Amino acid sequence: MEYRNFGTAGVEVSPICLGVAFRGRPDKTVQRATIERAIEGGVNFIDCANTYQRGDSERILGETIKGRRDQFVITTKVCEPINKGTNDRERPNDRGLSRFHIMREVEKSLSRLQTDYIDVYLLHHVDPTTPIEETLQALDDLVRQGKVRYVGCANFAAWQVCQGLWVSDRRNLAPFICVQSHYNLLDRSPERELMPFCRAEGLGMMTYSPLAIGLLTGRLRHGVSPPPETPWGQGRLGFEKIMTPDADRVVETLIRIGTERGKTPAQVAIAWVVSHPEISAAMIGPDSPEQVEENLGGVGWELTDDERAALDEASVWALAGENA
Repeated sequence: MEYRNFGTAGVEVSPICLGVAFRGRPDKTVQRATIERAIEGGVNFIDCANTYQRGDSERILGETIKGRRDQFVITTKVCEPINKGTNDRERPNDRGLSRFHIMREVEKSLSRLQTDYIDVYLLHHVDPTTPIEETLQALDDLVRQGKVRYVGCANFAAWQVCQGLWVSDRRNLAPFICVQSHYNLLDRSPERELMPFCRAEGLGMMTYSPLAIGLLTGRLRHGVSPPPETPWGQGRLGFEKIMTPDADRVVETLIRIGTERGKTPAQVAIAWVVSHPEISAAMIGPDSPEQVEENLGGVGWELTDDERAALDEASVWALAGENA
Protein backbone atom coordinates (compact mmCIF):
# COMPACT_ATOMS: atom_id res chain seq x y z
CA MET A 1 0.00 0.00 0.00
CA GLU A 2 1.36 3.41 -0.97
CA TYR A 3 0.27 6.33 1.17
CA ARG A 4 -0.62 9.89 0.21
CA ASN A 5 -0.60 13.23 1.95
CA PHE A 6 -4.10 14.31 2.89
CA GLY A 7 -4.22 17.31 0.59
CA THR A 8 -1.39 19.60 1.69
CA ALA A 9 -1.64 18.47 5.33
CA GLY A 10 1.34 16.51 6.60
CA VAL A 11 -0.65 13.44 7.66
CA GLU A 12 -0.43 10.45 5.28
CA VAL A 13 -3.40 8.22 4.51
CA SER A 14 -4.03 5.11 2.46
CA PRO A 15 -5.76 5.74 -0.90
CA ILE A 16 -8.50 3.42 0.31
CA CYS A 17 -10.51 4.72 3.26
CA LEU A 18 -12.63 2.14 5.07
CA GLY A 19 -16.16 3.35 5.76
CA VAL A 20 -17.73 1.50 8.68
CA ALA A 21 -21.39 2.43 8.27
CA PHE A 22 -22.12 -1.27 7.55
CA ARG A 23 -25.43 -0.50 5.88
CA GLY A 24 -25.91 -4.19 5.07
CA ARG A 25 -26.01 -4.79 8.83
CA PRO A 26 -23.76 -7.86 9.10
CA ASP A 27 -23.34 -9.18 12.63
CA LYS A 28 -20.66 -7.72 14.87
CA THR A 29 -18.25 -10.60 14.32
CA VAL A 30 -18.33 -9.98 10.57
CA GLN A 31 -17.97 -6.23 11.09
CA ARG A 32 -14.83 -6.72 13.17
CA ALA A 33 -13.42 -9.20 10.63
CA THR A 34 -14.11 -6.68 7.86
CA ILE A 35 -12.17 -3.98 9.70
CA GLU A 36 -9.31 -6.39 10.40
CA ARG A 37 -9.07 -7.41 6.73
CA ALA A 38 -8.76 -3.78 5.69
CA ILE A 39 -6.04 -3.22 8.29
CA GLU A 40 -4.18 -6.31 7.09
CA GLY A 41 -4.33 -4.86 3.58
CA GLY A 42 -2.56 -1.69 4.69
CA VAL A 43 -5.56 0.60 5.21
CA ASN A 44 -4.75 3.19 7.90
CA PHE A 45 -7.68 5.52 7.15
CA ILE A 46 -11.11 4.74 8.66
CA ASP A 47 -14.27 6.83 8.41
CA CYS A 48 -17.18 6.79 10.82
CA ALA A 49 -20.03 8.99 12.08
CA ASN A 50 -21.86 9.43 15.35
CA THR A 51 -25.14 8.26 13.77
CA TYR A 52 -23.94 5.15 11.93
CA GLN A 53 -25.83 2.22 13.43
CA ARG A 54 -26.96 4.63 16.15
CA GLY A 55 -23.43 4.84 17.50
CA ASP A 56 -22.61 1.13 17.29
CA SER A 57 -20.21 1.67 14.37
CA GLU A 58 -18.04 3.86 16.58
CA ARG A 59 -18.23 1.32 19.40
CA ILE A 60 -17.22 -1.61 17.19
CA LEU A 61 -14.39 0.38 15.62
CA GLY A 62 -13.11 1.43 19.05
CA GLU A 63 -13.20 -2.15 20.31
CA THR A 64 -11.45 -3.49 17.21
CA ILE A 65 -8.51 -1.08 17.22
CA LYS A 66 -8.08 -0.89 20.99
CA GLY A 67 -4.41 -0.97 21.92
CA ARG A 68 -3.25 0.22 18.51
CA ARG A 69 -5.22 3.43 18.14
CA ASP A 70 -2.19 5.52 17.16
CA GLN A 71 -1.68 3.47 13.98
CA PHE A 72 -4.78 4.89 12.31
CA VAL A 73 -6.25 8.12 11.00
CA ILE A 74 -9.84 8.10 12.26
CA THR A 75 -12.61 10.42 11.15
CA THR A 76 -16.06 10.77 12.59
CA LYS A 77 -18.84 13.25 11.92
CA VAL A 78 -21.50 15.39 13.56
CA CYS A 79 -24.74 17.03 12.37
CA GLU A 80 -27.34 14.34 11.65
CA PRO A 81 -30.26 13.80 14.06
CA ILE A 82 -29.09 11.33 16.67
CA ASN A 83 -32.50 9.66 17.05
CA LYS A 84 -33.05 9.15 13.33
CA GLY A 85 -34.66 5.76 12.65
CA THR A 86 -35.67 5.18 16.26
CA ASN A 87 -38.94 5.51 18.09
CA ASP A 88 -37.40 8.06 20.45
CA ARG A 89 -38.81 11.54 20.32
CA GLU A 90 -36.37 14.04 18.90
CA ARG A 91 -35.46 16.61 21.52
CA PRO A 92 -34.28 20.18 20.94
CA ASN A 93 -30.59 20.31 20.03
CA ASP A 94 -30.46 16.65 18.93
CA ARG A 95 -29.13 17.65 15.51
CA GLY A 96 -27.17 20.32 13.69
CA LEU A 97 -23.91 22.20 14.08
CA SER A 98 -24.57 24.38 17.11
CA ARG A 99 -21.87 24.65 19.74
CA PHE A 100 -24.24 22.87 22.12
CA HIS A 101 -24.69 19.84 19.85
CA ILE A 102 -21.04 19.61 18.75
CA MET A 103 -19.65 19.76 22.29
CA ARG A 104 -22.09 17.13 23.51
CA GLU A 105 -21.66 14.74 20.59
CA VAL A 106 -17.86 14.87 20.47
CA GLU A 107 -17.73 13.54 24.03
CA LYS A 108 -20.04 10.66 23.11
CA SER A 109 -17.94 9.83 20.04
CA LEU A 110 -14.71 9.88 22.06
CA SER A 111 -16.25 7.53 24.60
CA ARG A 112 -17.58 5.08 22.01
CA LEU A 113 -14.28 5.09 20.11
CA GLN A 114 -12.36 4.60 23.38
CA THR A 115 -9.93 7.34 22.44
CA ASP A 116 -8.75 10.71 23.72
CA TYR A 117 -8.76 12.35 20.31
CA ILE A 118 -10.32 12.31 16.86
CA ASP A 119 -7.90 12.75 13.97
CA VAL A 120 -10.35 14.45 11.59
CA TYR A 121 -13.71 15.74 12.85
CA LEU A 122 -16.10 16.35 9.97
CA LEU A 123 -19.21 18.46 9.67
CA HIS A 124 -21.54 15.86 8.15
CA HIS A 125 -23.85 18.33 6.40
CA VAL A 126 -24.52 22.05 6.15
CA ASP A 127 -26.67 23.40 8.98
CA PRO A 128 -28.56 26.44 7.65
CA THR A 129 -29.89 27.28 11.14
CA THR A 130 -26.50 27.83 12.79
CA PRO A 131 -24.03 30.61 11.88
CA ILE A 132 -20.86 29.11 10.45
CA GLU A 133 -18.88 31.32 12.86
CA GLU A 134 -20.42 29.50 15.85
CA THR A 135 -19.63 26.10 14.34
CA LEU A 136 -16.04 26.90 13.43
CA GLN A 137 -15.34 28.47 16.83
CA ALA A 138 -16.52 25.25 18.51
CA LEU A 139 -14.26 23.17 16.24
CA ASP A 140 -11.30 25.44 16.95
CA ASP A 141 -11.85 25.05 20.68
CA LEU A 142 -11.79 21.25 20.27
CA VAL A 143 -8.51 21.49 18.37
CA ARG A 144 -7.00 23.70 21.08
CA GLN A 145 -8.19 21.26 23.75
CA GLY A 146 -6.46 18.38 21.93
CA LYS A 147 -9.69 16.44 21.41
CA VAL A 148 -9.55 16.98 17.63
CA ARG A 149 -6.45 17.23 15.44
CA TYR A 150 -7.91 18.35 12.11
CA VAL A 151 -11.33 19.53 10.93
CA GLY A 152 -13.14 19.15 7.65
CA CYS A 153 -16.58 19.08 6.05
CA ALA A 154 -18.78 16.71 4.09
CA ASN A 155 -21.49 17.36 1.51
CA PHE A 156 -20.67 21.08 1.27
CA ALA A 157 -20.85 22.96 -2.03
CA ALA A 158 -17.64 24.64 -3.16
CA TRP A 159 -18.91 28.09 -2.16
CA GLN A 160 -19.79 26.79 1.33
CA VAL A 161 -16.30 25.35 1.77
CA CYS A 162 -14.90 28.70 0.61
CA GLN A 163 -17.07 30.54 3.13
CA GLY A 164 -15.79 28.28 5.91
CA LEU A 165 -12.15 28.87 4.95
CA TRP A 166 -12.73 32.63 4.77
CA VAL A 167 -14.28 32.75 8.25
CA SER A 168 -11.48 30.60 9.67
CA ASP A 169 -8.84 32.83 8.12
CA ARG A 170 -10.52 36.04 9.26
CA ARG A 171 -10.93 34.81 12.85
CA ASN A 172 -7.68 32.81 13.07
CA LEU A 173 -9.53 29.51 13.62
CA ALA A 174 -8.51 25.97 12.67
CA PRO A 175 -9.33 25.67 8.93
CA PHE A 176 -10.84 22.79 6.99
CA ILE A 177 -8.10 20.50 5.69
CA CYS A 178 -10.42 18.26 3.69
CA VAL A 179 -13.75 17.75 2.01
CA GLN A 180 -15.78 14.55 1.85
CA SER A 181 -17.92 14.28 -1.26
CA HIS A 182 -19.98 11.85 -3.31
CA TYR A 183 -18.12 10.91 -6.50
CA ASN A 184 -18.09 8.05 -8.98
CA LEU A 185 -18.48 7.31 -12.69
CA LEU A 186 -22.24 7.90 -12.46
CA ASP A 187 -21.89 11.23 -10.64
CA ARG A 188 -18.99 13.39 -11.78
CA SER A 189 -20.57 16.68 -10.74
CA PRO A 190 -17.74 17.52 -8.24
CA GLU A 191 -15.44 17.97 -11.25
CA ARG A 192 -17.24 21.19 -12.16
CA GLU A 193 -16.47 23.30 -9.07
CA LEU A 194 -15.51 21.33 -5.97
CA MET A 195 -12.47 19.50 -7.32
CA PRO A 196 -10.88 22.57 -8.93
CA PHE A 197 -11.46 24.49 -5.69
CA CYS A 198 -9.86 21.76 -3.57
CA ARG A 199 -6.91 21.63 -5.96
CA ALA A 200 -6.42 25.39 -5.75
CA GLU A 201 -6.71 25.52 -1.95
CA GLY A 202 -4.75 22.33 -1.19
CA LEU A 203 -7.66 20.56 0.46
CA GLY A 204 -7.69 16.78 0.64
CA MET A 205 -10.68 14.99 -0.86
CA MET A 206 -12.15 11.76 0.44
CA THR A 207 -14.88 10.61 -1.90
CA TYR A 208 -17.62 8.15 -1.00
CA SER A 209 -19.65 5.64 -3.01
CA PRO A 210 -16.98 4.82 -5.66
CA LEU A 211 -19.10 1.81 -6.71
CA ALA A 212 -22.44 3.67 -6.65
CA ILE A 213 -23.85 1.30 -4.01
CA GLY A 214 -22.96 -1.70 -6.16
CA LEU A 215 -24.10 -0.41 -9.56
CA LEU A 216 -20.50 -0.37 -10.83
CA THR A 217 -19.63 -3.92 -9.78
CA GLY A 218 -20.90 -5.35 -13.07
CA ARG A 219 -23.50 -7.43 -11.24
CA LEU A 220 -26.41 -5.06 -11.86
CA ARG A 221 -27.50 -4.21 -15.38
CA HIS A 222 -30.11 -2.13 -17.16
CA GLY A 223 -33.30 -4.05 -17.87
CA VAL A 224 -32.57 -6.75 -15.30
CA SER A 225 -34.30 -6.66 -11.93
CA PRO A 226 -31.79 -6.26 -9.10
CA PRO A 227 -31.57 -9.10 -6.56
CA PRO A 228 -34.01 -8.52 -3.69
CA GLU A 229 -31.25 -8.78 -1.06
CA THR A 230 -29.46 -5.72 -2.46
CA PRO A 231 -30.34 -2.13 -1.48
CA TRP A 232 -31.50 -1.58 -5.07
CA GLY A 233 -33.78 -4.62 -4.94
CA GLN A 234 -35.61 -3.29 -1.91
CA GLY A 235 -37.30 -0.60 -4.00
CA ARG A 236 -36.13 2.46 -2.05
CA LEU A 237 -33.27 3.74 -4.20
CA GLY A 238 -34.88 4.08 -7.62
CA PHE A 239 -32.95 1.48 -9.62
CA GLU A 240 -34.75 2.11 -12.92
CA LYS A 241 -34.10 5.84 -12.69
CA ILE A 242 -30.37 5.43 -12.09
CA MET A 243 -29.47 2.33 -14.12
CA THR A 244 -30.27 3.89 -17.49
CA PRO A 245 -28.84 2.81 -20.85
CA ASP A 246 -26.17 5.50 -20.39
CA ALA A 247 -25.22 4.06 -17.00
CA ASP A 248 -25.17 0.58 -18.46
CA ARG A 249 -22.65 1.69 -21.09
CA VAL A 250 -20.36 2.75 -18.25
CA VAL A 251 -20.71 -0.72 -16.74
CA GLU A 252 -19.95 -2.29 -20.13
CA THR A 253 -16.75 -0.23 -20.35
CA LEU A 254 -15.72 -1.30 -16.84
CA ILE A 255 -16.30 -4.94 -17.72
CA ARG A 256 -14.30 -4.65 -20.93
CA ILE A 257 -11.32 -2.94 -19.30
CA GLY A 258 -11.45 -5.31 -16.35
CA THR A 259 -11.43 -8.34 -18.62
CA GLU A 260 -8.43 -6.99 -20.52
CA ARG A 261 -6.51 -6.17 -17.32
CA GLY A 262 -7.49 -9.18 -15.21
CA LYS A 263 -9.45 -6.94 -12.83
CA THR A 264 -13.08 -6.84 -11.72
CA PRO A 265 -15.31 -3.94 -12.81
CA ALA A 266 -15.34 -2.73 -9.19
CA GLN A 267 -11.56 -2.59 -9.10
CA VAL A 268 -11.48 -0.60 -12.32
CA ALA A 269 -14.09 1.83 -10.97
CA ILE A 270 -12.03 2.41 -7.82
CA ALA A 271 -8.82 2.80 -9.83
CA TRP A 272 -10.53 5.50 -11.90
CA VAL A 273 -11.52 7.45 -8.76
CA VAL A 274 -8.08 7.34 -7.12
CA SER A 275 -6.37 8.27 -10.40
CA HIS A 276 -7.53 11.86 -9.92
CA PRO A 277 -4.76 13.90 -8.26
CA GLU A 278 -7.27 15.91 -6.22
CA ILE A 279 -8.49 12.77 -4.44
CA SER A 280 -6.57 11.57 -1.40
CA ALA A 281 -8.73 8.49 -0.81
CA ALA A 282 -11.73 6.63 -2.15
CA MET A 283 -14.04 5.54 0.65
CA ILE A 284 -15.32 1.99 0.41
CA GLY A 285 -18.30 0.62 2.33
CA PRO A 286 -17.87 -3.16 2.45
CA ASP A 287 -20.00 -5.48 4.56
CA SER A 288 -17.61 -8.44 4.53
CA PRO A 289 -13.90 -9.28 4.41
CA GLU A 290 -14.43 -10.65 0.89
CA GLN A 291 -15.70 -7.28 -0.31
CA VAL A 292 -12.68 -5.60 1.27
CA GLU A 293 -10.44 -8.02 -0.59
CA GLU A 294 -11.97 -7.09 -3.91
CA ASN A 295 -11.93 -3.35 -3.18
CA LEU A 296 -8.24 -3.42 -2.25
CA GLY A 297 -7.57 -4.64 -5.78
CA GLY A 298 -8.53 -1.18 -7.00
CA VAL A 299 -5.17 0.25 -5.89
CA GLY A 300 -1.57 -0.71 -6.55
CA TRP A 301 -1.91 -0.39 -10.32
CA GLU A 302 -2.83 2.36 -12.78
CA LEU A 303 -5.18 2.77 -15.69
CA THR A 304 -3.60 3.68 -19.01
CA ASP A 305 -4.39 7.03 -20.62
CA ASP A 306 -6.57 5.24 -23.18
CA GLU A 307 -8.50 3.38 -20.48
CA ARG A 308 -9.13 6.58 -18.55
CA ALA A 309 -10.22 8.32 -21.73
CA ALA A 310 -12.66 5.50 -22.51
CA LEU A 311 -14.21 5.74 -19.04
CA ASP A 312 -14.36 9.53 -19.23
CA GLU A 313 -16.09 9.37 -22.58
CA ALA A 314 -18.59 6.72 -21.49
CA SER A 315 -19.52 8.75 -18.42
CA VAL A 316 -19.35 12.29 -19.78
CA TRP A 317 -23.11 12.67 -19.24
CA ALA A 318 -22.50 12.13 -15.50
CA LEU A 319 -20.87 15.54 -15.18
CA ALA A 320 -24.42 16.77 -14.58
CA GLY A 321 -24.62 14.49 -11.49
CA GLU A 322 -26.99 11.59 -10.99
CA ASN A 323 -26.36 11.07 -7.24
CA ALA A 324 -25.83 7.31 -7.53
